Amino acid sequence: MKAGILSYGAYIPFYRISRAEMGKAWGIPSLPGERAVANRDEDSLTMAIEAGLEALVGIDPASVDAVFFCSTTPPYAEKQCASIAALALDLRPEVYTADFTGTTRAATVALRAALDAVESGSARRVLVIAGDSRPGEPQTTWEQLLGDAGAAVLVDAEAPARVSGWASMVSEVVGPWRRPQDRYVRSFEPKLETEYGYVRATAQACRAVLEKCGLEPSQLSRAALYSPDLRSVADVARQAGLDRSQLQDPLLMTVGNAGAAHALLVLAAALDQAQEGQRLLLANYGDGADALVLELEGPLPRPQGRRSVAQYLASKRDLPGYGAFAAMRNLADRPEPRVHSSPVTYWRDVAVELRWHGARCLACGVVQYPIPRVCRECNARDNFQEVKLSRRGTVFTYTLDHLYANEYLDTPIPRAVIDLEGGGRVFLEVTDCDPQEVRWGMTLETTFRRLHEGAEFHNYYWRARPVRE
Repeated sequence: MKAGILSYGAYIPFYRISRAEMGKAWGIPSLPGERAVANRDEDSLTMAIEAGLEALVGIDPASVDAVFFCSTTPPYAEKQCASIAALALDLRPEVYTADFTGTTRAATVALRAALDAVESGSARRVLVIAGDSRPGEPQTTWEQLLGDAGAAVLVDAEAPARVSGWASMVSEVVGPWRRPQDRYVRSFEPKLETEYGYVRATAQACRAVLEKCGLEPSQLSRAALYSPDLRSVADVARQAGLDRSQLQDPLLMTVGNAGAAHALLVLAAALDQAQEGQRLLLANYGDGADALVLELEGPLPRPQGRRSVAQYLASKRDLPGYGAFAAMRNLADRPEPRVHSSPVTYWRDVAVELRWHGARCLACGVVQYPIPRVCRECNARDNFQEVKLSRRGTVFTYTLDHLYANEYLDTPIPRAVIDLEGGGRVFLEVTDCDPQEVRWGMTLETTFRRLHEGAEFHNYYWRARPVRE
């Protein structure tokens, strides 16, 4: 293959919970470490989009020809999520979109499809985005082990990280699984699922790709492996002939198993440290295994403004206890507030709501949001140019609102008027922070979130958060 990875991105939610707190809540043994927890306004699609935005830092979105969304927990059973992502990422209307789901191996299945598309000439650049928020049954190891995250890679015909070989193995071991009517991930026999499923298939795929490339395991710099647990990933390394020192941290102690996004997230952490001339191994599992070798033939671009996995790991806040986690997961099955929404309005305002576009008055130059017909500064009528708004700004004023959807909240929701860099003033809710932290002049950045379920569909929009440094 000549195609490879031009850019990549990662996303880890702001909140974490200690597994000791989870074990304490149920009076059961706990695993070591902590896990990442998606906020209540996040889902697999919003996290994948956040990772995609990171991958596109310094890259013109108009250059992307296709976007593939990967998840085992897509927010819709019947509605394509990649089309929503294409709008939120501000890609061209002609972009090709596809969803890959049903397996934790979805991201590498999509990556193979992206490479084939680029190699065949049907696309020049393909963005693969993945996100997962898998539900683990309360009072089980699954609840502690699973974590929420997103990851993305941009495939290009001329990329510094070239894919030099690929191998796949099929494996039909029942487990883990989740049927449409199941709320939680199910498992039969962990030893069978890991030893005869994950370990055997993944090690076979790793050995096969190394043989295809004519490489010895010692010639690899790092190995980024999907891993259901720490012991099993060590078994894969041993059977594949890898030294444990070659293994990239699988992030199980800091993030958890991130499902379809996990392999690409570990790869992103490896690429953060990779140098020109090195070879990397990526392996993923889900009813079979994929393995590929990346050769860094040139320096990977690391543009200013793109966050590394280490930065996301350091930018966090611990939940005070299991109760906060249960509320974010809505384990009590509390009905969501009834909010009025209109599919027609949502469709009509897609440029404003999803693409994050405003308008510049061609008479006086003032940037305004939402897109008006009459300029508020010079009263010019229908004389605007649609423009992409900045994702950063400063707080002009704010309020802490206890009333939300006809309910009184103990913890208020910050709402801020924000002056965006480059022009435009917007009014957004603020998330991922203590409400008391919001201040005048504070720098915020926009983040794509799920607001509510008005009219029984997912209403996505932009919120603001403190800048994650």
